[in-house]
Parts: sequence; structure tokens; C-alpha cells
Amino acid sequence: MWPQIKAEFERQVVRPAVVRKMIECGMRVSDDEKIYVGDIEVDYLAVARAVGVDRRVVKQTAHQIRTSQYLYSIFSKTKPLGTSLVDLVSLLGYSAIVVEADPKSPGVMAVVAEILSRHGMVVRQAVAEDPEMVPDAKLTLVVEGQITGQAMEELHGLMVVRSIKILK
Repeated sequence: MWPQIKAEFERQVVRPAVVRKMIECGMRVSDDEKIYVGDIEVDYLAVARAVGVDRRVVKQTAHQIRTSQYLYSIFSKTKPLGTSLVDLVSLLGYSAIVVEADPKSPGVMAVVAEILSRHGMVVRQAVAEDPEMVPDAKLTLVVEGQITGQAMEELHGLMVVRSIKILK
């Protein structure tokens, strides 16, 4: 998806940054070229401040999205993913595991979840960053309770895993 989106904006310098922020936040473009997060309208100026561009760039980006059949087919349907629990793990009594692995290697999430499951841990949330959007894409799993030492040993032993970080 990202290579095709970048191709649509190849002549613009800053509009890809606006589009990246829109994808990151789950923003969509309406028929009348307004920007929304869920059902909340977002002012062009607010998006511009977040990206560090002039509001006219955001307005032009929304117009370009609306007038492109391909872009509009995507950006008329994007939605926010929901609340990330990662920054709340200590308040909730959970832990978060940040796994760095080859994001194009199949089965990373499955093997990590399987190890956690065997050790009686419940995964409450999983977030896998898109390697086309994020240079060092990571897999983050929010787990009920604390991670056991045995589970950590098994996770470190996985060939596909480069590193593991625990957040408490």
C-alpha cells in the first residue's frame, strides 16, 4: 500500500508527511474533503501543527486524496485503531513485550503468542508496526501480569527474534 501511496505524491515534498500522519492517526477524508478521526472532524490547522506544515498543505492533500480514485478508496475508509494500553501497563498491572524481529518473517506473532500461552499468559493487545511505514518496525504485546523467566528464556531463544524488551 505505502509504495502506491508514495507514488501518488512523488512530485510533492511535504504531502507524504501529512499522509503518514493521517495513516498513523486513522484519519479519513470525507466527500467534502474534510478530515475526520472517527466521527470527530479535525481542523486542517491541527493536522498542520502536528506535521509542521502550513494548513494549506493539509487542505491540498485532502483535495488530492478526494480527487484520486485510488487514494480516496483508502482514505475514505480509514479508522483509528483504538487506545494503546502500552503506556498504561503499570497502572493496569500488565506488562508489555516489545519484540524486534524481521517484520517480513512469517509467524513471529504466532510463535511469540504461543510461548506466552503455554506459560499461562493472556495477551490483551497486540500491535505490529508496518515495516513500510516504520523503519524499525516492532511487535508489541500487552500481557496480563508479569512475564515469567522461563517465557523470557524461550522468547530469547527464537531464531527470528533480534531483541526483546519488557515494559512494566
